[in-house]
Amino acid sequence: MRVFNITANGKGVTETDALPSELPPQGFVWIACARREFELRQAQIQASLQSLCGTQLVDLHVSDLLNNQLPSHYDYTSQYDMLVFRRLATGNTEADLAAPSQPQPPRAKRSGPPVLKHIDTSPVGFAVFDQVLLTVHPTDCAVREAYALKLLNATSQESRASGVKLPASPADLMLRIVNHMVDGYLELRRELTRQLGHWQSELLKPGSRFSNWASVLDARLTMHELDEICEDQRSALQDWIDSIETWPEGSTPAAQRERELLKIRSRDVLEHIERVVHHVRRMEQSAETAVQMHFSLQSNRTNDIMRTLTALTAVFLPLNLITGFFGMNFEFLPAIHSSAGFWWTFGLMVSLVVVVVSVFWRKRYLARTSR
Repeated sequence: MRVFNITANGKGVTETDALPSELPPQGFVWIACARREFELRQAQIQASLQSLCGTQLVDLHVSDLLNNQLPSHYDYTSQYDMLVFRRLATGNTEADLAAPSQPQPPRAKRSGPPVLKHIDTSPVGFAVFDQVLLTVHPTDCAVREAYALKLLNATSQESRASGVKLPASPADLMLRIVNHMVDGYLELRRELTRQLGHWQSELLKPGSRFSNWASVLDARLTMHELDEICEDQRSALQDWIDSIETWPEGSTPAAQRERELLKIRSRDVLEHIERVVHHVRRMEQSAETAVQMHFSLQSNRTNDIMRTLTALTAVFLPLNLITGFFGMNFEFLPAIHSSAGFWWTFGLMVSLVVVVVSVFWRKRYLARTSR
């Protein structure tokens, strides 16, 4: 568990290991814990929230925070807001209850190319109070560690000189962490684009014998899963944006400005999610189109082969008729005893071949297929 005291106006950040018993004079508190830690220390965390905020998490929301299969969604009470947002997992399962800080060995890997193995998600829960942000992460959550490091580095002299600002409220911090999660999807989008581009070039290569259909099927299923995840994320964030509209107007210009900044940041995160959804759907369509074009090319190639074989059969059909006629077991046949009969028959057969081939060539039955 990591606890951060973030002072107002971006003056500083301090980290402790113990749950706070009182709020800082200015600023707010971020309590970040793993899901199993939250389950084991639930009573202590609830007591701390009661002391800091005068309320506790309701039982239904506690169950949601403990559920590692929950889709992204938004809910609220009169005292706090709760957002569940699925992020890209690192491949570790939840920790054992007896050792909440130690993750179990990695789960079974997906089949297919390496990019597909990165598409594995776990929910992160956010309980947003007026001056407290409680986040519940999967064990060994890279998102929590990365943003905690970024938060601590923002207090350095260089960061202050460059204009880096600390979050002004728990809601602002939540949106920044969510935006950090969405950035992971944007990076994954680029990797998927490169992989699908490679498959498309292989599928559309003339004369190719593509056999990696299992990976293509896994990719399509994975992109469909990613599309559903992003749709849930977009719906949850849209509900959050709608809830901001119901907040009371700030009594001071600073409070009004903070509310407007929250709206802007929320819309920015929503726009990032919509970009991922749009790109995933476009990649699904591209993959489907490439597969259809591949089978269309194979069908055309088969048609060319069958056309050529049919034309050759038609060329030799009259020759088979002539040889079959003169191969009958009759004693008297035309030109059978003539010394020139063979040459006349051979010349007729050659003439028929030339005539039939010429006709087929003019009708493009034997035309060369461009590659």
